[in-house]
Amino acid sequence: MNVSRRDVVAAGALALGASGLLLGGSASAQASDEAAVTEGVETLRKAILQADKAGLEQVTSDRISYGHSDGRVETKEEFIKGVLTRKQVVKSLAFPDLKVSVVGPAAIARHIYLAESELDGKATTTRIGALQVWQKQDGGWKLLARQGFRLPA
Repeated sequence: MNVSRRDVVAAGALALGASGLLLGGSASAQASDEAAVTEGVETLRKAILQADKAGLEQVTSDRISYGHSDGRVETKEEFIKGVLTRKQVVKSLAFPDLKVSVVGPAAIARHIYLAESELDGKATTTRIGALQVWQKQDGGWKLLARQGFRLPA
């Protein structure tokens, strides 16, 4: 079989076109996953603010490791119970500077945790950093790990 330059060029163009389609589809899927994780982070924020048990259960993995900035680490049950039985009244909760990065079936979300709350008439502002690890489970995204940390002064 004789292969001409034209055949080689055509095969190369076909290969490049196919790889472009595959990479374009991958980029589209990644953007879709980033949007889904961003939505999960927002669902989590609202559920924490509103002490919404169903919302918290919806977005957290059964194997979650939820770390606080003071070093405490909680299981799913401990985390949800803590939100539902908290003594302070959370007036507002925002997650500014959210950055999401998807890597296969995992995603990393970093943001500031900014809360205004009140306990016994005393107002408190909490501003810490947060790192969240999300995992694709059963076709959806679940929070697998979270670690709060003090920000530099």
